[in-house]
Amino acid sequence: MNLADLRLNYQKGELHEQHVHPDPFAQFAVWFKEAQSAEVPEPNAMFLSTLSASGRPSGRIVLLKTVDHGFSFFTNYESRKGQELAFTSQASITFFWGELERQIRIEGHVEKLSVELSTAYFHSRPRESQLGAWVSEQSARVDSREVLQARYAELAAEYDGKEIPKPDHWGGYRLVPDYFEFWQGRPSRLHDRVVYDAREKGDWECYRVAP
Repeated sequence: MNLADLRLNYQKGELHEQHVHPDPFAQFAVWFKEAQSAEVPEPNAMFLSTLSASGRPSGRIVLLKTVDHGFSFFTNYESRKGQELAFTSQASITFFWGELERQIRIEGHVEKLSVELSTAYFHSRPRESQLGAWVSEQSARVDSREVLQARYAELAAEYDGKEIPKPDHWGGYRLVPDYFEFWQGRPSRLHDRVVYDAREKGDWECYRVAP
């Protein structure tokens, strides 16, 4: 297989800086709704990039759960991403919707959600997922899957008929953006890229960049 031969000539859409919404959050909402209408599998899946204390980058897919003045997700605070966000709050998220030949890159700083918000979301999750948050010491070495399954069975019995409390080590983060880039695939690799850059007083500068 020649990987160099794997290419598409994107031609499903176009993006003009004169036609986008002046608010990047509103533009995100438009594109997200269109991704849902196109039945993109898990349109809220986003690639979260973080940086270690040694400068080593890492990334993983997490699920977007809320959008307000930022983009929120939930995880184990003691996981690798949690430790890296404790080192530096700067991070980025990327959405890729291949069915629409679109990508959105968002950069900014990450803050923890309040205990109240994290607790409310925790108790909205399926009971099995709540137990899973207790079972998994995320990113820590584990001897076997059987160890996890045994711990799960133990906790399921312990909390049978009881409310499962939110673990202290589990909760939400919000990425508050200062940069958005909306990318639309175009023919001949002359893709459309429209950027929103945060300026003072909370407004945004919108402009095109070269593909």
